[in-house]
Amino acid sequence: MAFHHIRFPINIAMGARGGPQWSTDIVSLVSGAEERNTRWAQSRRKYNAGYGVKSSADMRQILSFFEERRGRFHGFLFRDPLDHSSNQESITPYDQDLGFGDGNQTDIQLIKHYGSAFDPYARQIKKPIADSVRVAVNGSELTAGADFTVDETTGILSFASAPTSGANLTAGFEFDVPVRFDTDHLDVELSSFDAGLIPSIPLIEILT
Repeated sequence: MAFHHIRFPINIAMGARGGPQWSTDIVSLVSGAEERNTRWAQSRRKYNAGYGVKSSADMRQILSFFEERRGRFHGFLFRDPLDHSSNQESITPYDQDLGFGDGNQTDIQLIKHYGSAFDPYARQIKKPIADSVRVAVNGSELTAGADFTVDETTGILSFASAPTSGANLTAGFEFDVPVRFDTDHLDVELSSFDAGLIPSIPLIEILT
């Protein structure tokens, strides 16, 4: 088992369907009231990439990719068509709040926040696009390479020197989702000379 740092074909990913999933237990009481409990600390994304297959060339590309991954065995990168950046507009170094410096810590996990008013969800970003990452400390943008580096396999941001205590840390970035195929079998149907259909190409996020 390994993780292959290669992206699922973007032209096919852009036609995929899917998104985040949670797991919630709901118990109905005699009074009619409910008790709800979430079983997961973080959401998990599921996709069906079959909707993005438009031609026999797409099919051959997927078959090759699937075989090299050995079905469900090896993980890979997936570009979420809807949610793949810290900002749906242009990325800035102020998009996401990463917390505050303490004068000692040099390594910080990239995070994307969802919501703000009631119960914001902080999602750890483990597969950033390294050359897209922009970082600021107390509103001043830093220089990539000289002031910081980012590990595109873990999403860890490493400062050349520890930000001072109380310094506000922010960042902007693009990212992929670590996934694997959620099947060991592709059911392929040829529908015409230069068109094909793969009814289902299920993908599921790998959580670490």
